[in-house]
Amino acid sequence: MSRLFLSITLLVLVSCAPPAPAPVPEVAPAQVVVTPVDTRPVIVAFGDSLSAGYGEENGKSFPDFLQQLLDQRGYRYRVANQGISGDTTTGGRARVGVALALKPAVVILELGGNDGLRGLALKQTRENLEAMATEFSQAGAKLLIAGITLPPNYGADYIRDFERIYSTTAKQHRAPLIPFLLSPAIAEPGAMQADGIHPTAKGNQLVAQLVFRYLEPLLKR
Repeated sequence: MSRLFLSITLLVLVSCAPPAPAPVPEVAPAQVVVTPVDTRPVIVAFGDSLSAGYGEENGKSFPDFLQQLLDQRGYRYRVANQGISGDTTTGGRARVGVALALKPAVVILELGGNDGLRGLALKQTRENLEAMATEFSQAGAKLLIAGITLPPNYGADYIRDFERIYSTTAKQHRAPLIPFLLSPAIAEPGAMQADGIHPTAKGNQLVAQLVFRYLEPLLKR
């Protein structure tokens, strides 16, 4: 009787025991993907809609085509497009710090066109362009000044004084000057958009070729 009772008791205890824990599956260690850091010196295209590639698809701005030219010619530089459509020299002056954070080796300073089109005071444009050029130079960046002109209806005197801002700034900083950024596109069929102000993709390719000619003496292999 005692043996029967003991057997039944053991059977009950075994049936009430918690189930053995399930084996924990082995988890493969996570693979960490390391993105290579781009250590190439930076060329900043610091401008307005002409740098931003207004009216064209992404990848069709003159800085994009400039990057292609640099790669093709064996120059290890990275072009950072900091063009903002509609920007003026006042807006550019306020965001110089964003460009300087990239520690640029070269800055293509392309601003002022919207100042002229809006008929803003030339004194203000001159002071802003000079201030930006000074900040970039003091930070150790080489400068390339991209000049622009205005339609004839703005008057010969205003246009002359406006263009002189670029030549004066370039001279003060001993920087190369592109007298008229759009010169290779302005008379080329299919190179300008209907507004007569912004280049097409074809025009941006031509502008990039012009910029490269002025830029190349500033570069290192």
